[in-house]
Amino acid sequence: MIQTFKSALLGAIFLVIASLNAHAQEHPPFWDDVKAIKVYDQIYAPPKEPILFIGSSSIRLWVDFTTTFKNYTVLNRGIGGAVTSDVDRYLNEIVFPYHPKQIVIYVGENDLLKAPNAALVFNDFKKLYADIRTKLPNTPIVYIAIKGSPSRKQYQQLAIQANQLISNFIKGQQHITFVDVYHPMLDKSGAMQPVLFKQDMLHMNGSGYKIWNKLLIPHLLKH
Repeated sequence: MIQTFKSALLGAIFLVIASLNAHAQEHPPFWDDVKAIKVYDQIYAPPKEPILFIGSSSIRLWVDFTTTFKNYTVLNRGIGGAVTSDVDRYLNEIVFPYHPKQIVIYVGENDLLKAPNAALVFNDFKKLYADIRTKLPNTPIVYIAIKGSPSRKQYQQLAIQANQLISNFIKGQQHITFVDVYHPMLDKSGAMQPVLFKQDMLHMNGSGYKIWNKLLIPHLLKH
């Protein structure tokens, strides 16, 4: 009940800020979302040294987030619709101030909509990673692979290629883990499973997150 109230409050804060900025000067994408998060942080102090979840809507809309990770100190700062460069732009607002003991990242799927090739998605990830490492050189990171979404089936091969490039890069780095959720979400014939998704065939339901939770939790830090 408390978490539901807090989520509703964050949404209300965002709407107020968006309304106030409607006729103001133009800001970078998701400025209002980030501003709402900072206002929310003034009302509810974020936990110290949390496991910080960042990225796009698959982070933001994580089903039963608080219950699932009740044995961990977690903080969700996902931004729906964000691409990798958006998360990178706001590191000083939604990452570094929290002094995370671990970071979980899901971003890149939205990049596929405009990226001409997988290399561009990969390069944006490398920049995000390098920028995080400037201030958090040894913080453990978990990167969740780009999932396949039935509504974006035309980008499936691009997702596979981007995942491979990112996975190969991560193998050569320290304190970062690649978690493959793409293949475990396929059926035995290698097809995507609509049953794991909400009606929009883009965002996951509880069944989809159940797969993610099983794969992710073994990599989370308890202390």
